[in-house]
Amino acid sequence: MIRGVRGATTVSSNNESEIISHTRELTQAMIKENNISADDVASVFVSVTQDLNAAFPAKPIRELSGWEYVPVMCMQEIDVPNGLPYCIRIMMTINTSLKQEEIIHVYQHQAKKLRPDLLK
Repeated sequence: MIRGVRGATTVSSNNESEIISHTRELTQAMIKENNISADDVASVFVSVTQDLNAAFPAKPIRELSGWEYVPVMCMQEIDVPNGLPYCIRIMMTINTSLKQEEIIHVYQHQAKKLRPDLLK
């Protein structure tokens, strides 16, 4: 079965090192919480809000050991009025035997506001 694992984080400004470090932190948490192996990943989509363009957040994902061949794509999030600024979202599709309710979605920093119902 292919399932989606969601994650989101925020940064304090449009800063390359912060975008890279927060994306790495989020991805590693998603991997740890769901026991994900690169071989089980179908693809990873990363979106950023329009105020972030200082770095490609796919970079730290591709730098993970064993993740060189995982398809990763970046895109811009739609600009919804009053949306959460400086936000990076990840949708990782994985092959897993877990049920939907067993997937652990990860929200960090200000992104915890997005889905408080999913925080564990």
